[in-house]
Amino acid sequence: MTELNDNDISRQLDQCLIRDRAAIRTTLQQAARRRQKGQPADRLLAKADALMQASQQTRTRRQRQVPEAIAFDDSLPVTRAREQIARTIAGHQVVIVAGETGSGKTTQLPKICLQMGRGLDGRIGHTQPRRVAATSVARRIAEELNGEPGDLVGYSIRFGETLAEHSCVKVMTDGILLAEIQSDPLLLAYD
Repeated sequence: MTELNDNDISRQLDQCLIRDRAAIRTTLQQAARRRQKGQPADRLLAKADALMQASQQTRTRRQRQVPEAIAFDDSLPVTRAREQIARTIAGHQVVIVAGETGSGKTTQLPKICLQMGRGLDGRIGHTQPRRVAATSVARRIAEELNGEPGDLVGYSIRFGETLAEHSCVKVMTDGILLAEIQSDPLLLAYD
């Protein structure tokens, strides 16, 4: 890894997955401390560079698979309000969307998030209460995006998963998300 200033490092880290940024930053800090002591830091710098390259490649692969034009069903109330929903999501950490059953919340909200550029730095997490619901929702969203489950949109349920490293949307049961919080309490795997 060549010498990078703080601005270069920040730009490089912005192109990495959220979950990898802290580990890369820590490795670079360890390398800087070793150098300050006059010790070699080449292995740490090589490790940081490898982590950064792998993370950036995954992010780039996610970015490439998101369709340029995402189709929405204009007959759904959520779709008619998608500009307002997108602005609200962009401006707030927590957004609650309430609507009637059949209004498009389950299938259209992940697509709105994808259209906004979400799902690249971390996945879009989408929970469903039951395994059957999680798998059918993932299939439906993947179908609407002209894909197959496990590519752009994947799912994770107890005793089964159809999900790739480059999947941008992860549909899962509530229980899967609760289990993930045990090892990722800040939910860094998600955007």
